[in-house]
Amino acid sequence: MSQTEKTYNLLLKHYQSYPQLQMQDIFKFIHQSAFGCEHMVSSLDAATDYIRAEYETADLSDTPLVVPLDGAYSRVYLTYLDNGLSAQTLGKLFYLSAKAETNGKADAENKLSVAAELVRQGKLPYSAESFEEAAEKWKADGYPAVHHSDIFRNTYKPAYRVIANIFVPFLPLFAKLDQILASGTVNLAIEGGSASGKSTLSTLLETLYGCTVLHMDDFFLRPEQRTPERYKEVGGNIDYERFSAEVLKPLGKREPISYRKFDCSTQTLSAPCTALPEKLTIIEGVYSMHPKFENYYNLSVFLDITPALQTARISRRNTPALAERFHNTWIPLENRYFEETQIQGRCSITVSVQE
Repeated sequence: MSQTEKTYNLLLKHYQSYPQLQMQDIFKFIHQSAFGCEHMVSSLDAATDYIRAEYETADLSDTPLVVPLDGAYSRVYLTYLDNGLSAQTLGKLFYLSAKAETNGKADAENKLSVAAELVRQGKLPYSAESFEEAAEKWKADGYPAVHHSDIFRNTYKPAYRVIANIFVPFLPLFAKLDQILASGTVNLAIEGGSASGKSTLSTLLETLYGCTVLHMDDFFLRPEQRTPERYKEVGGNIDYERFSAEVLKPLGKREPISYRKFDCSTQTLSAPCTALPEKLTIIEGVYSMHPKFENYYNLSVFLDITPALQTARISRRNTPALAERFHNTWIPLENRYFEETQIQGRCSITVSVQE
């Protein structure tokens, strides 16, 4: 589907969902699709405080959780705060989503031309002359931000923040984290196949929560452990003995963790380094939910990536020789581990990975 077709369908669906929307509400949809929330974020504290204040007074009855826009953003309604997401987390996501869109004006102009075509076809309920006049004025003014019409506000009671789509699939995870962290601690496992985005997610969680992150890649097998018998074990492609002793046992007692990272370049263990358990402590990587480990976690997420997307990502990120090793050695071991231990079904949350 071309971008023009996608814009056409989304604008039509938006009108069908909100039949009382006015021309300026169409312009607002286009502005948010093209520019996101770049004009609205002054500071993180201000964004969070405003969310809290609006949530206290908003009428959230019959409002959705998420409404996709036509681009890299979505409207995330404050209804999500009723589902466990904290105002602080939503404020951070809103703040992180703000950026200057270098192609915003051209994108807005393209979307506006599609909207004008819908008007000419009679699929949007405005006169073509009035719409084109208003569109030309908006364009001449440089596509400034637009408020919702009074009719839209009174009818649909919009109370949302515009969030980058890269964050939207993880909203159920953020909500669950916020629920547990409100009164306790979380040991979180991030599972999934190679190139599914586990490290990227852990980095995002560090930004949002200031947590401790440990990586299963630091616990590769040492050369002397790589025996045929070991590789026959389901999930044997990791030094689970050392990981249990150096990480999980102290973590279970909320004690400082002293562990040695495996150095791939020298095939040896590095000098010990220390990590402190925080309110949120993350173990990311394939085998993090190994049956020998899972009792140490109170939350887990599985990143589900399709074989086609996995292949494309690995090919982009690695040399042909290394990519071949992923496909011929490591991924078959991972897939056997996933299938025989049913890891995805044992994780608390599954997120489908999109490009």
